[in-house]
Amino acid sequence: MATLAPGAAPLTAEARERRFFFIMACAMAATIVAGFSLNIAMGRSSFAAPPVVHGHGVIFMGWLALYLAQAFTIASGRRALHIRLGKVAYVWIPLMVLAGGIIMLRSARVHGGPPFFALNEFLISNLALLVCFAGLALWSLRIRRHSGWHRRLMLVAVAVLTGPGLGRLLPMPLMIPYGWTASFLATLIFPAIAMMADRRRHGRVHPAYWWGTGIYAGTFVISMLLAFSPLGYAITERIVAGTPGAERPMHAFLPPGFTM
Repeated sequence: MATLAPGAAPLTAEARERRFFFIMACAMAATIVAGFSLNIAMGRSSFAAPPVVHGHGVIFMGWLALYLAQAFTIASGRRALHIRLGKVAYVWIPLMVLAGGIIMLRSARVHGGPPFFALNEFLISNLALLVCFAGLALWSLRIRRHSGWHRRLMLVAVAVLTGPGLGRLLPMPLMIPYGWTASFLATLIFPAIAMMADRRRHGRVHPAYWWGTGIYAGTFVISMLLAFSPLGYAITERIVAGTPGAERPMHAFLPPGFTM
């Protein structure tokens, strides 16, 4: 797909753009897989987890597979298959919100979530960003006939999901108490690369990136303001009340005896 046979016509601008989005899809998927794989390799997580955790993993990895398939089918000219697969996303995205919400609440209650993040930001900002992903992805699907908007909004939506992968690759213990913000800022590298590619190819950045990235950044800021407000603290405390998660400090911390 990326190499032309001798004597073949050069790729059209549309074909080059489709190839770019396929490469970006691969890069984002690889980032997420690498983060979770590193966790397993270092013994921070294992396959000996309850079924609900495995179900969450299957649903989210299934989305990555669907996104890669969609990027590949359109880049390789299989438009009819691309359209048929796209209908699956209407069901898969709400399923992701449900599964993600369940696993976040479970994590907060069972062990207080990752200690390198404040419990309130892990719960409230995390849930808000998951909803942001769903909103951007569904918006992208609703305007799929406008391919420029469709593919760019979906790229920003999937960039939101790279946060957990990047959070497992970054040295979070060294970033306390700014680890959550650092992981958010790291995800912006994907929209930034895409914006630079737009400017190079078209001389300007497509408005879909400004809207998508603006909504994403705005959601993050608002969710953090809420998380660290009296209301945010009260919501968090109520959710974990009477569970093991309530025993950890609200703020980010290094567990006793932790080593890098």
